[in-house]
Amino acid sequence: MPWGEFKDTAAERRLFQRRVLVALVIMLTMIGILVTRLYYLQILNHENFTTLSEKNRVQVQPIAPPRGLIYDRNDVLLAENRPVFSVTVVPERVPDMEKTLAQLRQILDISDEDLERFQRRLEEYRRPYSPVSLSSDLNEKQIARMAVHRYELPGVEVEAELVRYYPYSEITSHALGYVGRINQDELRRLDPIEYAGTNYVGKSGVERFYEKALHGKVGYQHVETNARGRTLRVLEKENPVPGDDLRLQLDIRLQQKAYDLLRGRRGAIVAIEPKTGGILALASVPGFDANLFVTGISVDAYKALSESPDKPLFNRALRGQYPPGSTIKPMMAVAGLDSDNTTRDRTIWDPGYYQIDGKGRRYRDWKWGGHGWVNLDEAIAQSCDTYFYDLGERMGVDTMSKYLDQFGFGKVTALDVSGAQPGLLPTREWKRGVKNQPWYPGDSVNMSIGQGYLLTTPLQLATATAVLANHGRWHAPRMLKEAIGAESTEHVMPEDTHPDLVLKRDADWGYVADAMHSVVQGAHGTARRSGRGAPYDFAGKTGTAQVFSLAENEQYDADEIRERLRDHALFIAFAPLKDPKIAVAVIVENGGGGSSTAAPLARKMIDAWLLDMNAGEPEKPVVADKAKAGDTNDG
Repeated sequence: MPWGEFKDTAAERRLFQRRVLVALVIMLTMIGILVTRLYYLQILNHENFTTLSEKNRVQVQPIAPPRGLIYDRNDVLLAENRPVFSVTVVPERVPDMEKTLAQLRQILDISDEDLERFQRRLEEYRRPYSPVSLSSDLNEKQIARMAVHRYELPGVEVEAELVRYYPYSEITSHALGYVGRINQDELRRLDPIEYAGTNYVGKSGVERFYEKALHGKVGYQHVETNARGRTLRVLEKENPVPGDDLRLQLDIRLQQKAYDLLRGRRGAIVAIEPKTGGILALASVPGFDANLFVTGISVDAYKALSESPDKPLFNRALRGQYPPGSTIKPMMAVAGLDSDNTTRDRTIWDPGYYQIDGKGRRYRDWKWGGHGWVNLDEAIAQSCDTYFYDLGERMGVDTMSKYLDQFGFGKVTALDVSGAQPGLLPTREWKRGVKNQPWYPGDSVNMSIGQGYLLTTPLQLATATAVLANHGRWHAPRMLKEAIGAESTEHVMPEDTHPDLVLKRDADWGYVADAMHSVVQGAHGTARRSGRGAPYDFAGKTGTAQVFSLAENEQYDADEIRERLRDHALFIAFAPLKDPKIAVAVIVENGGGGSSTAAPLARKMIDAWLLDMNAGEPEKPVVADKAKAGDTNDG
């Protein structure tokens, strides 16, 4: 059979046509799918994918606002910002963290402690794509090394930031407080928008209380980045609003004076301007270098501070709670006169001790053998315990607590002081609730001379002294003088709502003030040596607080007692007598007698303020003080 008879041309044509048709359908279907997808991407979701594309190229970065500066009352800078270069790492942009850290350690010689701190920060809660600090305060050589190796380290940047710096560090550490890196708890608590890009927050003192005013308002910038996340150029920028600057009532010259007077001791000095309540000095010694805490203190440095027996981290001026001793007697005198439990003419016989109802335990006077017949003026001037034992029993705890509350004891009255303690103002209800015991007459006897359960802080003593100086008019203690940049100072500082202390006889204020004047400038005053030669009239009161109790017939001998078990020395004063410009409270831990140890320090503070500094005028420099040492007679 011929070959042609086996070939069916028509059938092959039909088969070819069917195959072409199938291929065409498949191609058209695929083209349709592609066109539909393109329509979905380019038309329906154009804006969405444009935004996603821009996010790969353009990023929004927060700009931390410069923190507000802090000045003293004479515009001396107390807290500033200085530029610091730090190495930061964005973990999400680092392909191999271990390799990157190994390279960085070779380049920068990063310490093990910095590396451990970095690892802890990695494990803590943080915002995505936020940089984590690895090493701070780079020098020029380290910055140059990082610039050379920058291309090898994706996700690693050298960032410049403004970091808090305290020029007077140790002297102002307890008064100003300090800022530190935001920790995990603060990160959850703080506003994530307002604190975007911010690494530091106020931890204590003025820095903490006025955090909102000092922080400012965050800014933003739109930047173009490459595939490695490095910034190529800034497209758009909204500048941050700096925090408000603060001018404080504090005078750094007087603060320095207080610190120098206490150097080598443990104690606190608080000075207040009676007419305003402004805190002129708030010194707690020993102190610490606040700059160590800003970027992160080392483990060894913190251990040395926290384990020191002198407790430099403890703010004695605000948190130290001590028995006030005889410094409470002027307030007790005011209470006794106004409640009619004593009079100016009333006298008692002091044989050197006091007995409730003339029997039982003998409560001893500080002067062995007693003072003889004494009235209220003499009892204050000579610090006669027996007179106040009798007065305390007559008044009772209810009357004493009522008046001491009006002087500000047992509560925090400062307007803008962070971390202050309330002390302890005992009442019947307090003892029943805490001790499950009734209030005994002996408790009132102890309370009348500032012993027993009564506890006060140096700030409270200075506040009560200012109330005495003002004849009952209240100006709550405050650190802030004015906010620079805020709508108003009142906008950032709480309102003073404490009521004045009004007496039945206003002349009683002058009587008690004159008796306090006799303490320092009278013939028989317990602190007469410290008041000798003063070119101004002033008022004061000594005090001694027992650290441990003596047996009924045991005498106090400082030479035979370990130094840290000796009495605390206290003194309060205000000056001048008729137009007070300063009220001072001094406590020297284990200092012994108030007249011999604390009174001379207060005299030097008053001399510095009234004579050397002209009550705050900045023109005249501070000169050496010539006050003489005090007497050893005490209350």
